[in-house]
Amino acid sequence: MYYYGFDLWYFVLVLPAVLLALLASGAVKSTFNKYAKVTSASGMTGAEMAQRVLAQNGVYGVRIEQIAGDLTDHFDPKANVIRLSERVYGSRSVAALGVAAHEAGHAVQYAENYAPMKLRAAIIPMTNIGSNLSMPLILLGLILSLPTLAYLGVFAFGLSTLFQLITLPVEFNASHRAVRAMTDGRRLSDEDIAGTKKVLTAAALTYVASLAVSLANLLRLYLIVSGGKSRRR
Repeated sequence: MYYYGFDLWYFVLVLPAVLLALLASGAVKSTFNKYAKVTSASGMTGAEMAQRVLAQNGVYGVRIEQIAGDLTDHFDPKANVIRLSERVYGSRSVAALGVAAHEAGHAVQYAENYAPMKLRAAIIPMTNIGSNLSMPLILLGLILSLPTLAYLGVFAFGLSTLFQLITLPVEFNASHRAVRAMTDGRRLSDEDIAGTKKVLTAAALTYVASLAVSLANLLRLYLIVSGGKSRRR
């Protein structure tokens, strides 16, 4: 399946996953843009919603800042800061509330020492090293006919796949916390909550698609290495 630079495994395994990821990315942008035009009945801004989620969970001392960019929202555990994009921080849209509550959910996870989040943070250094070394190890292993070295490269790449796998429960849990916070107190209408669920579901699909791409690449690399080993026999 891999001859003279033509990698058929890429077209069989990886390309469909990449297309799925592109569809998921387009879906989350489309869904966000749709509900970014719908004003929430609560009258809250994204920043206020994030603060509400924190307060409901007894988490204090987390800063909420505005940053540039589109859908660049994230929680920085090192600085203990929730950074919300321009379309979320001061917006009163349904989409903004959902995104802000989700990022606040991550802050609550960090404050409560949520196990999957701690595990994900712990393996980041190994993941970075593995992603940088995987391809050089695989290429050297194949060129020098050292299968152990090549398989070590596959293992190194697998660390990034493990990171993607651990990311799923972290993201799903943050969205669950967001919906629960928006439901408590009934300050949001049923229509608002339904809209935020659609935004968060679309976002969750991007993480599923990312895992699919990583798994497909991992299997592809394993098959290339094992195939190269078989041809040398």
